[in-house]
Amino acid sequence: MNKQRISQPWLANKFIGFVLLGLLLLSGCTTVQKAPVKQVELNCGLIGKYCGMLTTGTDEQMALRYVNPAAKWSQYHKVLIAPVTFWGGEEAKIPQSDQQTLVNYFQQTLREQVGKKLQVVDQPGPGVLTLTVALTDAESATPVLRSISMIVPQAHMLSNLKYLATGTFPFVGGAQVEGKITDSVSGQVLAAGVDKRLGGGSFTTGFQWQWGDVENAMNFWSEQVANKLSAWTSGTERP
Repeated sequence: MNKQRISQPWLANKFIGFVLLGLLLLSGCTTVQKAPVKQVELNCGLIGKYCGMLTTGTDEQMALRYVNPAAKWSQYHKVLIAPVTFWGGEEAKIPQSDQQTLVNYFQQTLREQVGKKLQVVDQPGPGVLTLTVALTDAESATPVLRSISMIVPQAHMLSNLKYLATGTFPFVGGAQVEGKITDSVSGQVLAAGVDKRLGGGSFTTGFQWQWGDVENAMNFWSEQVANKLSAWTSGTERP
């Protein structure tokens, strides 16, 4: 009887230890996480009438997406990347200098990632896709508090508890993007989408600057669009 009383607290403590360890490891290697996008809240300034044609994507896709069923992706082998723009409203309250810094960074990472998969060109022509992207919203992280929440074990544990309760981490930044892919000659829209990403729970993001989560989101989108365009044009994946 005494042995049973001793073992129960030991087992309980062991269980709590496993739970705490799990919380510390939760999303530990994720720099960004997908966030829901409500279609009723979209302005769709970039994709226009195709806003009403957007459907919900899977976890591996953009939050809302449209793909032209008549698109013949195999005929394209080059990409023209239009200048990235910022279409956020006044409520975004992002300094002009920061807006320019972010769109410049996005332009650079798009060219780098897409250039690894397809030839990037500067002129329209047959077999050339045009990729047009706009950053429609961006929110900075809270640097000091973000660092504490990601690095200090006890604070990180509380951050993971908040994630379990709300689906987001505290003090993180994030961004929303709108984009479309068109035929560079005819202007026909082949695909369009909207996506939103928030900062994840990676320890590596603890020391980043206030727009670090936004840059991580842009890195993710750039790599994703490069992989998708490569797969679609080569025929190894269907949109």
